[in-house]
Amino acid sequence: MDSVKIDRWEIKSWEDLSPQEIHDMVKLRIDVFIVEQACAYEELDGLDPSCVHVIGKNHEGNVVATARIASKGLIYELPSIGRVAVSKNYRMGGNGRVLMEKSMAHILENLGEPSIKIAAQQYLRSFYESLGYAQVSEPYPWDGIPHIDMVFSAEG
Repeated sequence: MDSVKIDRWEIKSWEDLSPQEIHDMVKLRIDVFIVEQACAYEELDGLDPSCVHVIGKNHEGNVVATARIASKGLIYELPSIGRVAVSKNYRMGGNGRVLMEKSMAHILENLGEPSIKIAAQQYLRSFYESLGYAQVSEPYPWDGIPHIDMVFSAEG
């Protein structure tokens, strides 16, 4: 299958998301994490309203990529990026990288924070390392999937 580029990227607070965007974002996360990865987890954990959301839309305006940014202290002692999901048809061609780069840039530029912590699925370690993250924990099971904590530091 040829890679499909995402047409439009937006960064919004919870209050600025439309009901359709919220629906599409949650459906995408359920499709990726619960259906594809067969991972039973608490999708609606109460944190989304306190986060900033990065969404990628296709030419029809549907959300096909999403990540949520949590400020320092909400989840970890550092700002974090989580619930990173890209629709299956949009996974090739660098869309996941663009999603992470836009999320990281928002933290560095708008939150003024030089470091970011993520809980990464262990199989994606090399992808996150290619973005400058370093593993800072031993692998641990989270909702039945091996994860590792990783930290990015703009200060080197």
